[in-house]
Amino acid sequence: MSNSDNYESVVTSASQDIAKFDDHRKGALGHFQHMLHMTPSLVPLIVLVASIIIFGIAIGSNFFSAYALTLILQQVQIVGVLAAAQSLVVLTAGIDLSVGAIAVFTSVLMGQFTFRYGIPAPISILLGVSIGTAIGAISGWLVSRVKLPPFIVTLGMWQIVLAANYLYSANETIRAQDIATNAPSLQFLGNTFKLGGATMTLGVVMMVVIVAALAYYLRATAWGRHVYAVGDDPEAAKLAGVNVHRTLMSVYMLVGLICGLAGWAMIGRYGSISPSATTGMMGNIQSITAVVIGGISLFGGRGSILGAFFGALIVGVFELGLRMAGADAQWTYLLIGILIIGAVSVDQWIRKVAM
Repeated sequence: MSNSDNYESVVTSASQDIAKFDDHRKGALGHFQHMLHMTPSLVPLIVLVASIIIFGIAIGSNFFSAYALTLILQQVQIVGVLAAAQSLVVLTAGIDLSVGAIAVFTSVLMGQFTFRYGIPAPISILLGVSIGTAIGAISGWLVSRVKLPPFIVTLGMWQIVLAANYLYSANETIRAQDIATNAPSLQFLGNTFKLGGATMTLGVVMMVVIVAALAYYLRATAWGRHVYAVGDDPEAAKLAGVNVHRTLMSVYMLVGLICGLAGWAMIGRYGSISPSATTGMMGNIQSITAVVIGGISLFGGRGSILGAFFGALIVGVFELGLRMAGADAQWTYLLIGILIIGAVSVDQWIRKVAM
């Protein structure tokens, strides 16, 4: 046997030994870790199913009723839409602190355009969504072209939009009765329909459609691959031919558009239009909470919209379950806080697969 044959035999044997060692080192836990790395939405799905089962056992059959389960969907429809928007920014390794404020502001614009200026409600809705898109475009330009950190840009935008909201509306609330009588199109997403034994709203349908559409485009299109690439490593993405500026602009503009739709859904959900709606303050935190619990990495480039959707549902299950159990509302915050820390810890553990 020649020296070269000897060398190849030794290398092959060593490679096989290393492969066997790696397989042995992985074991069942390693394979489970790898599976979670490949399917990030699996973790929140497991938590969601476990939460439903636990609360169902603790509370009884009432928790498994069609009414209770559809109530969860109705309660999370605004947060679910905002979480879908937030997910896009987090996937690019950013964060958007203005999503809740934009949603409230666009809802106020829709109402004021209709009642102050007499613009037909459908056109007011389009104008509100368009202005939401324009606000997103401004944030995207500052992040992409001026190279400002997304946290700083959206923190500033949150304050600007909240101030504009109060100044423009003069803190005036438009009553549900006036909307129902004079501009029912504004409350369109609050309309209900029967699905089996459940009562659903069109706002829930819109949430599901948005989540499904984003999940498809992120998974099956070049745009989706570009979003993940920019979040993973923008410099490498640029060298690979990805137009980073265009991708970031499209993400932030789409986020603004989705926030505008969330503003429309808010009117349907609550009936009235109020510039002081809690979504302006809490929507940002709730959307980030859903995204983190949903397994989307805050470092960007990994996760799925479905995970954020499951994260929003988990929060809804905890809120309704604890309320039906008669527990203090503070327990909800405590358990969700534990979930957030746990989700980030799991994300760090899963990321070790790629190291």
